[in-house]
Amino acid sequence: MSLRLQPVQVGTGSADTESQLVFSDGFLVAVLVQPSDEHEETTGMWFLEAGFGPVDHPVPPTFADLDEAQVWIAQRLER
Repeated sequence: MSLRLQPVQVGTGSADTESQLVFSDGFLVAVLVQPSDEHEETTGMWFLEAGFGPVDHPVPPTFADLDEAQVWIAQRLER
C-alpha cells in the first residue's frame, strides 16, 4: 500500500489554510488540516479533519507532522 498526498484548500470556516487529501491506491481515505497560528497549542501540527472507512475515528487525532499522520493512517488501513 502506498499513500499519496495532494495539497488542497478546505473551506473549514477558519483561517486554517494548509490541508492535504490522502489517497491510498487511488481511493480518498483522509483529509488532514494544519491549524493556523490562531490555535497556539497545535501550531505546526496536523489534525484529521475527515477519515473514511477504517480511517474514520470518533475522536479525530492530532499529529506532530505529516509523517506521523501517514504512519497512523497506514496502520488503520492495514487492519
